[in-house]
Amino acid sequence: MLKIFSSGIVILLLLSAAQAAEINADSLFIQANDHFDNREYDLALKDNLKLVKAGFQSSSLFYNIGNCYFKQGELGYAILYYLRARRLNPNDDDINANLAFARQFMPTRLEGVKINPITTFFDMVVTPFTMNLMFWTASILFIIFILYLVGYVYFQYRGLYVKLTIYGLLILVLATSGLAGYKYRREYMTREGVIVTAEAKVYSAPSENSDLEFTGGYGLTFEIKKSLEDYYLVIFENKRKGWIKKEYIEII
Repeated sequence: MLKIFSSGIVILLLLSAAQAAEINADSLFIQANDHFDNREYDLALKDNLKLVKAGFQSSSLFYNIGNCYFKQGELGYAILYYLRARRLNPNDDDINANLAFARQFMPTRLEGVKINPITTFFDMVVTPFTMNLMFWTASILFIIFILYLVGYVYFQYRGLYVKLTIYGLLILVLATSGLAGYKYRREYMTREGVIVTAEAKVYSAPSENSDLEFTGGYGLTFEIKKSLEDYYLVIFENKRKGWIKKEYIEII
């Protein structure tokens, strides 16, 4: 079942003081919630998209937009905004529940070779954590490691406990830094997209005159490998590749 609107106004992020003068985020957010409660989904969506256009971003805002699109039957855009919300708050139960629920209605499921199990394992490890949490964890561990190292070198703390702690901290620093770097590359350096239209033809080359690989539907996600005029070269989760028109997709 679709979970209701989020009212987490306080986590809306203001990008500049100038934008604050142009739009009252709190009142607009409340107004959007009121429209949603009154089943005026088009008006709720309009208000929330105004916030996005003004430069506001939060998991609650994206989650609410996803709910509006879902209520209007725009499941491709609903999945898009649930994915954007999950990127900012991967452990939110409502976001994950609504995303899973919306995906049940996907018209296309890809079968075939799965992604490298090593990549799948690392994705499973880093997905529950935000980028900020991983960065600060690695930074704090590094500072503690340096403090212990200073004690070992300059203050001659040479006990077995100190040595074992230094080795342990070094392993943790390397592990957390590596995982943070992996998450950054996967979520911020790698461009990912999702099909938002009911049907999207995937071709063997960037032309409608080329061979048709298959026809996808809304909700299918992929990694963007190359951009050429009106097409993207993409690779789907089962490693199938093809060219797809840009008008059929949105960047996550």
